[in-house]
Amino acid sequence: MRIETWGSARVLFQMAAAPEYGPHLQARIAPLMTGIGPVEAATVMAATLEGLARDGALPDLVVSLGSAGSARLKHCAVYQASHVAYRDMDASALGFEKGATPLLDLPAVLPLAPMVPGLVPASLSTGANVVTGAAYNQIAQDMVDMESFAVLRACQRHALPLIALRGISDGADPLEGLHSWTEYLHIVDENLAVALDQMRAALEQGLPL
Repeated sequence: MRIETWGSARVLFQMAAAPEYGPHLQARIAPLMTGIGPVEAATVMAATLEGLARDGALPDLVVSLGSAGSARLKHCAVYQASHVAYRDMDASALGFEKGATPLLDLPAVLPLAPMVPGLVPASLSTGANVVTGAAYNQIAQDMVDMESFAVLRACQRHALPLIALRGISDGADPLEGLHSWTEYLHIVDENLAVALDQMRAALEQGLPL
């Protein structure tokens, strides 16, 4: 893990898994690897930020990068998450809106900011399940991942903004195994690097956080 200074901002990068961290991203960043899924992401991200806070070394911005699934967005293209929802949370039997955590004063869908000029926004759903085939019909958001909501909640404890960049690795067709996820990650890696360069340029031009 390495915190970069881009423009006037100290930036901490987060990713979930090594298969997403290809040569193009390796040439640009050294991310915190949290592991796959909301529990691993929340555990590692929260512990890391708490440690940085104790040392007086918190970043100004957290950037989460990785792959996502989508049945409606362009395959291998990169999108910036504009909003994120937690699809695992369902306390509707108690009268709460689906997706809203009981007794927590937060809406079911949380906005993300800042938005990077030139990047295409899309809404994001986080959960512990791998979505495929007809299961996309049950999800209102444009794309799905397994970490962003958890990373956001860890960031919110320290009032840190989060930028989430996701490249679409799968979703157009039903998954047939691990290769259905990894087959195009080399293209996603290249496209995420291009988006990262756009983000760096925006920060160096004074993108407000």
